Amino acid sequence: MKEIDYEKDVNIDESALDVEWLQQPSLMKRYADMATKAERNEALKKESLDLLRAQFDLLIRKTPEDFKIDKITEAVVANTILTLEDYQEANKEYLEAKFERKNADNDVKAIEQKKTALENLVKLHGQQYFAGPSVPRDLNKEWVEKQNQKNLNAEVNKRITIKRRD
Repeated sequence: MKEIDYEKDVNIDESALDVEWLQQPSLMKRYADMATKAERNEALKKESLDLLRAQFDLLIRKTPEDFKIDKITEAVVANTILTLEDYQEANKEYLEAKFERKNADNDVKAIEQKKTALENLVKLHGQQYFAGPSVPRDLNKEWVEKQNQKNLNAEVNKRITIKRRD
């Protein structure tokens, strides 16, 4: 499978909308496959965590003295499981898998958003938005300038804040 380069994949080359459209279906497929794998991994980690919980539950009920438990209650068993290192590690793995799945879902949404942006750019192009007596706007250059201005504003605000503290 082709490597994922998120930053490259979400950007649009407005001068090559036809190429962007030709790439969009395979791009969407790659990201959907990635999200499916992340979802599967999350489910497997959850299943492992649940199995580990069940095994510890049985072990605690079978040998409560090994866990320094005088009286077995549901709360005591559940709380004891939470303190076990193996369970904590499995839970961390599950939470990481859940985080990765949510990020993959967000990536798919971004690629879907790219499709919408492409549709709107094509509509604008069809309406002669980019045509006229002047040279068409360089959206990429304007985007970079806008980002540079934001960075400059952030730097100025940072320096103002530092001066005020002094």
